[in-house]
Amino acid sequence: MAVTRIPIPAWARTQTVDARLDLNLSEIDLIARTVNCLEEQRIFTVRDLLNRTPQQLLEISDFGVKTLETVYEALEKIGFCRASGPSAGKFALLGE
Repeated sequence: MAVTRIPIPAWARTQTVDARLDLNLSEIDLIARTVNCLEEQRIFTVRDLLNRTPQQLLEISDFGVKTLETVYEALEKIGFCRASGPSAGKFALLGE
């Protein structure tokens, strides 16, 4: 498994990829305001979130760069990491 500066909780390490993708946003350590902003745009699960680009997320009213960073941190806590290079803005599972 890849090393990360953010510890991955034991429950997240035991989840299958599909189970993590189907987690409700309120289950991944996001504040209610962020969850509400996303749900207003019909983004309810991690899968829905990962299907949006950073630019699409930043177009949401009251959703700025700081909020985007908190979303990235929440995704990292459940085992996803940001891609770099041509895939920047996409996420992959840590260690894959």
